[in-house]
Amino acid sequence: MRRLLFATLLCVSMSTNVGCILPIFSADPTLRTEQLIFQSENFRNILLEWERFWFVEQPDHMTPFRVHGGII
Repeated sequence: MRRLLFATLLCVSMSTNVGCILPIFSADPTLRTEQLIFQSENFRNILLEWERFWFVEQPDHMTPFRVHGGII
């Protein structure tokens, strides 16, 4: 019983050091590179979504020249 408990404790403590149980990315280097590029593009789009949500990307109406701001 003591060996089973010790083996279970050892497995649990070692499993926290190896990382995720199921890997997120592929083992193939070319496919993994493509997946990482797509993920970084998604992170880049978060800023655009945030600005669109808070209406920051709208044109400033205090500019000295006239800005249409609508769809032409």
